[in-house]
Amino acid sequence: MQLGRYAPARYVVAQVSDTHLLEGGAPLGGVADTVSALEHTVTQLARLGDVLDAIVLTGDVTDLGEPDAYRRIRSAVEPLAESTGAELVWVMGNHDERGTFRSELLDEPATDQPVHQVVQVGGLRIIALDTSVPGYHHGALDTASLAWLDAVLADPAPEGTLIAMHHAPIATPLALMDVLELRDQDELADIVRGRDVRMILGGHLHYATNGMFAGIPVSVAGATAYTMDLSATPGELVGIDGGRSFTLVHVFDDSIVTSVVPVGPFPRVTSFGAEFLAELERLSPEERIERFSRKRPPNP
Repeated sequence: MQLGRYAPARYVVAQVSDTHLLEGGAPLGGVADTVSALEHTVTQLARLGDVLDAIVLTGDVTDLGEPDAYRRIRSAVEPLAESTGAELVWVMGNHDERGTFRSELLDEPATDQPVHQVVQVGGLRIIALDTSVPGYHHGALDTASLAWLDAVLADPAPEGTLIAMHHAPIATPLALMDVLELRDQDELADIVRGRDVRMILGGHLHYATNGMFAGIPVSVAGATAYTMDLSATPGELVGIDGGRSFTLVHVFDDSIVTSVVPVGPFPRVTSFGAEFLAELERLSPEERIERFSRKRPPNP
């Protein structure tokens, strides 16, 4: 349905990040109910139905890399992908374990090699780039990984590429997070600059933010597990049990729009149903303005 200047997006990608599930569904830090947060996320995404083209989980799928935790999130997300027809893309994070990640999510032999993937969604290519470093929380890309990415990008995709990676190459106001940043950024910039990469999707920071890297827009999704409080006293790193969100990425022919979606069962303040939209679609642009855009007198 097109009611204004812009036609509907060609692709819609849901980006979910930092779910941090634990074995048995235990609360994270004894406080955060990551299972309920995931359930709310799945319920909200299910409303979009076949509008979704891909669901990308950008790392820290589990908190400790436990097999049961991987099985839990897979059993929650796979039915959503099947019911919507969306491609499911798993990305490694620093809290994930490569061997278990491979065996439990990808049905591959457990190895400690980087988990890089290429997923084609129509003419749009999604590259899952593993920036994890076994045994550490910072990110890095070794020579072999950079060479792999360079080779993949040498062949442009018909409608461009999204790179999904856990450690996003973007600045953060949280000083302590700088210790855990992505290294080798200059080498990465040399590879992606001037290629067909339309956006980089990242996680890791536990709050939604965006920026630029090598001339490419970067969108970092918030976490469903917990959120970093950027209003905390400088020098402190404070995670709060609230502010959860995921991101919707709308890919148009000549642009990309990202939108942050709060996770939770919130009261409705107002709503307009499908019947109202159908009515607007039948009206001319001028009639739509009169029907919906003109201000009404305040209620007495």
